[in-house]
This record gives sequence, C-alpha cells and structure tokens, in this order.
Amino acid sequence: MKEIIVIGAGPAGISAALYTKRAGINTTIIYKDIGALAKAEHIENYYGFREPISGTELAHAGLVQADRLGVKFVQGEVFSISYMDKFVIESSAGEYTADSVIVATGSPKSAPKIEGIKQFEGKGVSYCAVCDAFFYRGREIAVLGCCDFALHELHELLPVVRSATVITNGDEPTVKFPKNVSVITQKIRRIGGDDRVRFVEFVDNTRLEIEGIFVAYGVAGSSQLAKVIGAATENNKIITDDNMETTIPGLFAAGDCTGRMFQIARAVYEGAMAGTSAVKFLRRQK
Repeated sequence: MKEIIVIGAGPAGISAALYTKRAGINTTIIYKDIGALAKAEHIENYYGFREPISGTELAHAGLVQADRLGVKFVQGEVFSISYMDKFVIESSAGEYTADSVIVATGSPKSAPKIEGIKQFEGKGVSYCAVCDAFFYRGREIAVLGCCDFALHELHELLPVVRSATVITNGDEPTVKFPKNVSVITQKIRRIGGDDRVRFVEFVDNTRLEIEGIFVAYGVAGSSQLAKVIGAATENNKIITDDNMETTIPGLFAAGDCTGRMFQIARAVYEGAMAGTSAVKFLRRQK
C-alpha cells in the first residue's frame, strides 16, 4: 500500500493527514512539537468557536482527531529528505520511506543574530551540509549549533572537510559530539573575513580561523529541507504551484513554510489542498 509522510503537526500538517488518511492512504506524521500554536494564548479569528481557544487546545484537538482516524505519529526532528526509488526521511527517530511527502513545518527558523552572518551568506556561511559540503572539501570549517541538527550536519561534513569545530554560541551541548571534534561554548562576537569568511571572533577576544561556517541552529527549517532534495525556494519560502506541489514531483508543501498569509485558516486550506493533491499524485502512479 502507498505511504505518505507528513512533516509537521500544526494546522497544515494535521489537515493534510486527515485528507490522505480518509482517502485510504497509510499516513504518518513526523513532528517535533506543535509549533507556533503553542505561543497563541487566545485565538478569536478562527471559524467555529463561541469563545476564544488557546493554541495548545486547538493543536491537541487536531492531534486527537487525526489519531482517531488512524494516522500514525512519530515524535522526532527531521534532518533531511532525499529520493532513492522512494522518498527517504532522516530523523532523530530513525529513517522512514514514503511514496509522497508533505512538508508542513511552519515558517523557517531565523538565523541567530550574529554580526557578519548575513553579510557572508553564500560566501562561507551555509545552511545546508548536504548541499554545500563538496565545496569545502579539504578545508577547515565550523558548525554553529548545539543540538541534534548540528550533530547531523557535522556527520555530513566530517568525511569531506579537513577539520571541523562545533561552536555553540554560549549554549550547552544537548548531544554528544565526536571526541575528535573540538567544541567551543564561548559566545560569538562576530564572523569576519574579506570577500569570504576567514574567522570567528569570540567575546573573550580569541579567534578561530576557518574557511566556512555551517549554521545548524535549533532545528532544520522548511527551506533547508527543500534545498537538500533540490526543490525550489525563494527568500526561505518553499515554492509550490496551485496544487501545493513543489518542483519535485510527489513533494508537497503547505502552511507557513510557503510564505503566504500566516493564518490558521490559510494553513488548514493549504493542508487540505496538499493532501488531496498528494492522493491524486499517488493514484496516478498505479
């Protein structure tokens, strides 16, 4: 039987899963948390509620609804999407395959506010190890981050680069990095260089000489997941057609990650469209 994986358990992801599961497609949602809804104390502009509802309550109701229909849930952080006969999703909970994937991970994560990080984007600052590791072969680089995502990016880079250093920017590591990799927990003052990144300067006035820095702060953003597999993005938004399909056949996106109106109503609509479009895509494959 065909399999669909939805990445994200917000309004767009749950909405998509409801449509795919009701169409008889095995559906699994991989999610880290409920996303932006957790920050919404009172929601008053969504149809059907006499009184304001909290984002947490609304998210819980969606999870229960999908679970009642038989949607499978996997809690974990997704690192990358690739394609080898089927879509392959790498996550902290393991590796999963699917015939179609719907990305509903919300708006992209913002880069940390560090002097020089924007200035050197594409000139030594990268957000995707799978995409850019080749360009740093034999070079000394750094990975900015402290969690699972940083560890994943580090493993992608180590076979290629001369050396790698993990920089946590003041955060304590939440994972164990390889023993042969240095970890610097100092806060960063700035990223500097000339026409390209040449060093990272810390608040204690020390410097780390490098030729590139891979930003793996927090979790992999939606646009990063799209870039890894080669789907088109623009200004950190995933580009889709009217059916919510990306430039990769069988890969769909819905909700805030598409960069449109950041409202629950819009996310639910796009999720429904992505779900029905994914079902049509799979039925055409028979």
